[in-house]
Amino acid sequence: MNLPNRLTILRTILIIPFVIILLTGCFGSFSNWIALFIFILASITDLLDGKIARKYNLITNFGKFMDPLADKLLVCSALICLLSLERIPAWAVLIIMAREFIISGFRLVAADNGVVIAASMWGKSKTVSQMITIGILIADIDFILFEVLGIIGIYVSVILTIISLIDYIVKNKEVMKEK
Repeated sequence: MNLPNRLTILRTILIIPFVIILLTGCFGSFSNWIALFIFILASITDLLDGKIARKYNLITNFGKFMDPLADKLLVCSALICLLSLERIPAWAVLIIMAREFIISGFRLVAADNGVVIAASMWGKSKTVSQMITIGILIADIDFILFEVLGIIGIYVSVILTIISLIDYIVKNKEVMKEK
């Protein structure tokens, strides 16, 4: 169990207190800030595990499988919580989550054909925009600038989600052809 894999496991474990604190508000007026801190910490583990794995050649089958799964669990958990708290519209959550399931299925088919689909610039941009937007929505700052940033972030995230989906499919359409 190397460091990148431990960071991936930590990210997955952090989802539990994140969800509990955000949805229950068990820390009163500090709940959003504590949940935001946990979300940022979990997001940083996503950045670090990949960098460390590539730099020190610590890439494992466990990491290849669990890292994207942990990312999807974190983002989808946050989106579902924010939907429950009425901070994001259902249509945005559906589009983002549908893309994640489609790409996951696409990657499984590719892997079955011996093809590894690397993250594209569009996919990375999508992830960054989602993380920033989710952070803004978790903070839930009652100030017009943050409300506008949250709305803009939702639209940017959805647009980048759709573009990255199309990009993955177009660049890897050969994977779907039967052999």
